[in-house]
Amino acid sequence: MKKILVLLLFICSSSVFSENTIIAIANNNAITLNSLIIHLDKASSKQEKIKIINNHIDNKLQIQKATELKLTPTKRDIENILNNIAQSNNLSLKELMGFENFSSIEKKVLENLSILNLQRFITKELKISEEQILTLCPDKKVIKDEKQIKIAQIIISEIDNQNIDLAKKNLLIKDFLSKLAGHIEKGASFEAFAKLHSQHPSYYNGGITDWLRVEGPTLKMLDSLGIKEVSEIYMTDFGLAIATKVDERFISSKLKECKERAIYEHAEMYYSDWLTNLREEANIEIYYDKLL
Repeated sequence: MKKILVLLLFICSSSVFSENTIIAIANNNAITLNSLIIHLDKASSKQEKIKIINNHIDNKLQIQKATELKLTPTKRDIENILNNIAQSNNLSLKELMGFENFSSIEKKVLENLSILNLQRFITKELKISEEQILTLCPDKKVIKDEKQIKIAQIIISEIDNQNIDLAKKNLLIKDFLSKLAGHIEKGASFEAFAKLHSQHPSYYNGGITDWLRVEGPTLKMLDSLGIKEVSEIYMTDFGLAIATKVDERFISSKLKECKERAIYEHAEMYYSDWLTNLREEANIEIYYDKLL
């Protein structure tokens, strides 16, 4: 009986030891077999296992850099993604949080958002010349089939009186926006009012947006506005708003898609080169003999 017990203890301890075997190191952070066992078990060759480990190291290095540059996501960003995950699986956030592996899900969301923030940060000032775009996307014989407009908005999400319910608050906001619209229609500057009253980050620019594709009832309503005409009050993701139409144009949707693809591919290549340099500067060790 003792021999059987000793044998069982030896097997169990060997298994635990194997799972905690360090298979790689990235900047003094150990990567254990256990942390990648689910993925490694699916690999059919040693080369596939090495690829899995290298991808994991790349992720680790990016998360480290994101933390160093203070690009980790906010609590609200994480909650928004978790809410999306819950809704897409017909669950409430509370139900999702009740899962045994919720901490793993939350950690994965944090890591993915950190890497996304890092990618945006590294490529945010990247430019592609008009010459490069025209070479990749020649604009000859294109049909200008997409209408776009620029608008200026005043967006209000909060009002001074905080001790009211949502319905009353919206009524007060609508009343305030109606008064602003009245002043603007009598000649007051929309831009000045936007800079003074809008609670959206675009306030500093007089509330002016980028080019917007005319689609959906709200944008179609805004497109129908005349010069200096103020819109009816409408809802945005940031609060209630009024707007005026600033400019309009027609472009080729195919040319636009080609330009967006060219810019994306340029950014992807730039980031890939940046990540290669990050990896070359890192202290990385992979123990290939432990990947049998």
